[in-house]
Amino acid sequence: MAPVVAAVEPFTSLLKRLQPQDDGLGDDTGSTDVKPMKAHRRESDPAAALAAARHEFGEYGGVNMSIEASITFTVMEPDTMRRLFAGELGPERDDLYIYSRHFNPTVLALGRQIAVLEGTEAAYCTASGMSAISSVLMQLVGAGGHVVASHCLYGGTHALLSSFLPRTSGVSTTFVDTDDEAAVRAAVWPGETKVVYVETMSNPTLAVADIPMLVRLAHEAGAKLVVDNTFTPLVVSPARLGADVVVHSVSKFISGGADIIAGAICGPASLVNSMMDLQDGALMLLGPTMNAKVASELAGRLPHLPLRMQEHSRRAGEFATRMRRLGLRVTYPGLPDHPHHDRLRTMGNPGYGAGGMLCVDMGTEARANLLMHHLQNSTHFGLMAVSLGYYETLMSCSGNSTSSEIAPDDRARAGISPGLIRVSVGYNGTLEQRWAQFERALAFVQQEIPDAGAGKPCNAV
Repeated sequence: MAPVVAAVEPFTSLLKRLQPQDDGLGDDTGSTDVKPMKAHRRESDPAAALAAARHEFGEYGGVNMSIEASITFTVMEPDTMRRLFAGELGPERDDLYIYSRHFNPTVLALGRQIAVLEGTEAAYCTASGMSAISSVLMQLVGAGGHVVASHCLYGGTHALLSSFLPRTSGVSTTFVDTDDEAAVRAAVWPGETKVVYVETMSNPTLAVADIPMLVRLAHEAGAKLVVDNTFTPLVVSPARLGADVVVHSVSKFISGGADIIAGAICGPASLVNSMMDLQDGALMLLGPTMNAKVASELAGRLPHLPLRMQEHSRRAGEFATRMRRLGLRVTYPGLPDHPHHDRLRTMGNPGYGAGGMLCVDMGTEARANLLMHHLQNSTHFGLMAVSLGYYETLMSCSGNSTSSEIAPDDRARAGISPGLIRVSVGYNGTLEQRWAQFERALAFVQQEIPDAGAGKPCNAV
């Protein structure tokens, strides 16, 4: 190959050349070849795996990796360009790049970290969560293919599967209760079903998918299991349970700042490479490219994701327990009487709790709106806003917001009540301060609607 020569060799290249890389795989050889991260790691805790991964240094030895802002990359010999486009050379094997819509060094480094976090061989970071989801489905399903999906999904994903892909690609989807093994098996079309699609924890009802069961059914049908793990990073590692592909809206818990739109696709290196194919790769040709500056910012947030998830979970669990004592209809998988409590404990990674999301069902939209009004405007408990994973508590009435794309009958079938409030529990302020604010807001509601807090405690999933 004709090497790319720089006037000053980057510090990272020197490190790769002079010393073995301890990436936690236990096979350090000192080779200068940079391999994709592999799924079978010696660390089962995702935070430990992340800490054991190769640290990307800055060009001159900075403790933070450099931002490669260039969109295009030079070569020193004309034939190198031809070999790059022919796939003979590339970023992982030779540290050679073509164009940032294909691969960018900073974005690739973030992808390695997220792959380690999820326990997959590779990952590719995208411009949004929906771009990650849509690109994976278009790549795996193809025109005229069939998908089996949970009947309770984020509204945008539901619209993609029920409206957009049928119209543009002839893709059909059968929506089922994915907790019902017989229903999933009956929904599969032999030879035609390409993907079984679920969320680890359903948005917004917080049902917990039986990932090992769905892996088995998908693979029996020759299909891939794709899991959206946006609600539960670190809490559950779907790929370690057998899922083929894991997608994220990185905008949520992974980012944590409500200031970045981003997504990620985690899976085999063969999938990422196929999606970046110059001729028919969904990522390459649709172009949902992450900006290198965004990737650098996100890389700086990953190390404290475990601490943030632990506190999100701790507070959500405490609030859910106290809400239950008040007689509110609260759904939280960490509560012992949640129908999937034991399942989550079995599948989950120890030490990260049951996640930072809970639901309070006020019965009617009017009651839900009144409670949210007082929580934001009277006591300052949280903010009325969609999204999740922020350090402030965020709340929305799912039926008229993030699940509004789903038809009313389908919402009812999925267990999305008109009065269901989805709450992303933040961690700023003290727990007792925030709980006092919640109680005051509920008191205001009960003054206006005396029976608003009444009702048998239940977990309607």
